Amino acid sequence: MRAIVIARPGGPEVLQVQEVPAPAPIAGHHVVKVSRAGVNYADIHLRENGYLTPVEYPVTPGNEVMGTLADGRRVVALSRGGGYAEQALAHRAVTWEVPDEISDEQAVALALQGQSAWHLLHTVLQLGKGDSILIPAAAGGVGSLAVQLAKAAGARVIAMAGSPEKADLVRSLGADAVLDSSTHQDLTARILDANEGPVTRALEMTGGEVFDATLAALAPRGHMAVYGCVSGDQREAPVAQLMQASKTVSGFWLPNLYGVRYALRDSMKALFEATARGDLRPVIGPCYALSNAAQAHSDLGSRKTTGKVTIKTTR
Repeated sequence: MRAIVIARPGGPEVLQVQEVPAPAPIAGHHVVKVSRAGVNYADIHLRENGYLTPVEYPVTPGNEVMGTLADGRRVVALSRGGGYAEQALAHRAVTWEVPDEISDEQAVALALQGQSAWHLLHTVLQLGKGDSILIPAAAGGVGSLAVQLAKAAGARVIAMAGSPEKADLVRSLGADAVLDSSTHQDLTARILDANEGPVTRALEMTGGEVFDATLAALAPRGHMAVYGCVSGDQREAPVAQLMQASKTVSGFWLPNLYGVRYALRDSMKALFEATARGDLRPVIGPCYALSNAAQAHSDLGSRKTTGKVTIKTTR
């Protein structure tokens, strides 16, 4: 079968299509015939050898897949790599049958990024009515879903977007205010102005000065959830500042929920139901051929895309 294989860390050019053996069945796992593989920043970190866990090369990236089982059932699944391929292995506990009213494109948007948005808001931040929340990269896969889920929870949403077109999209999803993220200048002041005061909750995935500005704009007893560091500039949380204002900074990595009984099952059910009702609208981004995986990474990394980015693995 065809798969993307990374032989060594590097830029997008290391993403090479190769013929590799099909995955052998393993107890407790499904073999999924993949139609779409989700593309995420985690894949870029994997390629650059900057992921949260050690990487052994050669490796095939891709942690979420949409496809079919041998009996023809449509499923979406999370995998521990191997998704950029015509077939992938996924544990049964993180494989979900897709309702008929949910399209393939919608389903793959909900698997990793939808689950991340859900648990960031509800499990980590425990967002509720009356909260205000800052959401970065709000036109992206996680951000666009987080905006909608936060509004459904009754929160005031201050979103960040990097272009006028992205800002228009984010407003259409329900954001109360949209800040220009193409510049970090005076970011704390702009957040405070947009919300007419500090925010009670915040998501953070950039690092560096954006981390600092976001923390500074957080209200006393506020809570910030960190789920990425796309700039590569990792900050240490300032303990004195946290103590002085009783602020909380939490890290989040979705795989830590893979073994939590019913956690992902229940959230996926809620995401499917909200999408079927039309209350949640996954933003479908560009789809690239397997041979163009390098372009997919380049476009995502340079923030040219909106919504869910995918790779079509079928010939």
